[in-house]
Amino acid sequence: MPLGKKASRSEAAPAIAAGIELEKMRRRVRLSRLALFTAIAAGPVALAVAVASGPATAEAAATHRASPVRTEAAAADPAGYAQVFLDAWLRSGADEAGSAQAQFAQSLAPDVALPDRAADAQPKLTSVTAVRSVQRDEGAWVVTVAAQYADSTVRYFTVPVTADRTGVSFAVTAVPGVVAGPDRAVVPASPYTVTVPSDSSLAATVGEFLGAYLTGTGEVDRYLAPGVKLAPVSPAPYTSVTVREVSAVEEAAATGPVPADGTQVRVRVQAEARDDTGRWPLAYELALTARSGRWDVAAQSGTVQGGGAR
Repeated sequence: MPLGKKASRSEAAPAIAAGIELEKMRRRVRLSRLALFTAIAAGPVALAVAVASGPATAEAAATHRASPVRTEAAAADPAGYAQVFLDAWLRSGADEAGSAQAQFAQSLAPDVALPDRAADAQPKLTSVTAVRSVQRDEGAWVVTVAAQYADSTVRYFTVPVTADRTGVSFAVTAVPGVVAGPDRAVVPASPYTVTVPSDSSLAATVGEFLGAYLTGTGEVDRYLAPGVKLAPVSPAPYTSVTVREVSAVEEAAATGPVPADGTQVRVRVQAEARDDTGRWPLAYELALTARSGRWDVAAQSGTVQGGGAR
């Protein structure tokens, strides 16, 4: 064999050997990583064994640290639990300890005494609604529940509830207490201070939009801005809708002609809807955008987000 070819082969041999060795090292690292992740899933003892098994495993552990796992659930609001309990408690009585309501109430609160109600001494309970929850300490809550009776009386009760560390189990810890109802909040001044003329193009657009939205008369899409999607109420709940008042935040809503394209205004609409059962006052907050000499509905408060695909 020629000397040149022998030299080439002798030089290539170390390179091939180095490549084989490099591939072996890569395989060891991959296997070490697999062993590490398996050990993490198996528990701390297996993890310690994996870390002690060799430098490659230790290096992989340093590079790929697992994120801490939360073992406790977030604190769960027991408002619904307190509401269910108070409903059963108010409908039960000490002289009917074997009734379904009494047994259910005591299953939720085994150490809580039942009320001793006189016959027909209290109006019939119609509904209960949780209105406020306060967490006092870890796992300890006080829930305020409103009870409404057939004679329109409303009483407010506080129900003490404890929750376990997982946030999935609850228990009522004491009998409810009757408390005063919450104070009425101060209503802030309305930002809708601009009166929109009833014969304006904006008022007409709003009226036609609500007619299509609530009565099924016409297509809702024709009144929407590009990129906004809103389905009408179905089945249509009303036979007619009349706009009584339109108020706006921006002065541009009250001008005669439609302003320049892209002008945005926010309005509140006071309307009256009719059906076979009577007349119903309704209110809507809308955002509108000027486009090509017309107004388009861009958003309805609590329902439409601008930019949705049609």
